[in-house]
Amino acid sequence: MALKTLLVEDDIAFGKMISTFLSRNDHDVSHVTNVKEAQELLSNTKFQICITDLQLPDGSGLDLLAFVKQNHPQMPVVMMTGYGDVNTAVAAIKKGAFDYISKPFRPEELVMTIDEALKVLPKMIHNETLTQTTAIKLQPTLFITGIDERSKKLNEHIALVGPTQMSVLIQGENGTGKEVAAKAIHDASTRAKEAFIAVDCGAIPKEIATSEFFGHIKGSFTGAIEDKKGYFQAADGGTLFLDEVGNLSYENQVQLLRALQERQVKPVGSNVAIAVDIRIISATNEALREGVAEGSFREDLFHRLNEFSVEIPPLRERKEDLLFFVEAFLGQANAMLNKNVVGLSKEVMIAFRSYHWPGNLRELKNVIKRAVLLTEGSLISLDVIPKEVLVIKDHSANSTDFSKTANEKQLILNALAETGQNKSKAAMLLEMSRKTLYNKLKQYGIDG
Repeated sequence: MALKTLLVEDDIAFGKMISTFLSRNDHDVSHVTNVKEAQELLSNTKFQICITDLQLPDGSGLDLLAFVKQNHPQMPVVMMTGYGDVNTAVAAIKKGAFDYISKPFRPEELVMTIDEALKVLPKMIHNETLTQTTAIKLQPTLFITGIDERSKKLNEHIALVGPTQMSVLIQGENGTGKEVAAKAIHDASTRAKEAFIAVDCGAIPKEIATSEFFGHIKGSFTGAIEDKKGYFQAADGGTLFLDEVGNLSYENQVQLLRALQERQVKPVGSNVAIAVDIRIISATNEALREGVAEGSFREDLFHRLNEFSVEIPPLRERKEDLLFFVEAFLGQANAMLNKNVVGLSKEVMIAFRSYHWPGNLRELKNVIKRAVLLTEGSLISLDVIPKEVLVIKDHSANSTDFSKTANEKQLILNALAETGQNKSKAAMLLEMSRKTLYNKLKQYGIDG
């Protein structure tokens, strides 16, 4: 059976190309060009996935994302973004989008992203009685221990708190791997053989949050066609990971606090309390203390969640670990795409080290996955790297475009910038002797 797919793209030619390709790959595609048309279709037609551009004539893809999450919380949404939209795309992930894909892209890359989305909720595609929402997340990938000093501190904290029963609050920017760290804490605990349930609090509409967390009994409200266990019962004996916990409404915070204090829950429509034994790990990309000070987040709940805190540094502050993450994501992409790409070219590695990585590990993983798909040889080259990664800012705020200046002189300049003008380190990065580097500096008129 063809997959019912909604495509929202205002570029008619591009939308036609994507629609045609998807149709050839077992999709029943409805193509519209703006938010209003998409909302009308979503109100009258059952779709299984939505693919939308970020910039639309009458609004934003984020507006459409909010509509989908409110009315069809089980439906995966894939955002298509243009150059320079990485920060907004990451914000879309926070708001419940499954993933984003940067233009320009090959249609095969979109199909690969859709396939990943469908793996998250395979039952949803074939069974309309599924009651869990997309707030239940994929199991995270293997935790990668780095060699950077901040990474070592993170590893020490995980090893220290893991065997305890303490509630842990993980803080870090979007895309830094907070869920992976939470799973590592779970794996280091006495609950490791029990369930690890990861929930994206930002993807749960507040109207159904009580049912999602605590379950409901058949007939307790319109649409409750059968009994349902909530996340607390699903995690009984194990760990419940609450991602983006700061997004919970004040009412939901009160309910969560009560459940944590009493260690029992009451499904919606039931008067029977059910005992639960869970460990709570939560995460946020925002300063919850500020929320407490402003009154938007309960102080008593904050202290209940923050018995121990862990901070995950952004990728730009742990560049020594970059190669470890590249190798791990490269291996995953090769396995997924049945490829055998062995590494990065020297130019790409320098570009990666110079880039700010606003989307952190999530962005790096997407860039690697796309590059592996497009690479025909054994090494990833500059021509398969997104433009935003190839344009960097130096300390004087001047831009450098690797895609136009990928020559020896520019490589030397960027290697010097990357190493703080340390010529020995720059020579090592460029894989040349110090003497050769000095000759090149003289040749190109670079001040030594």
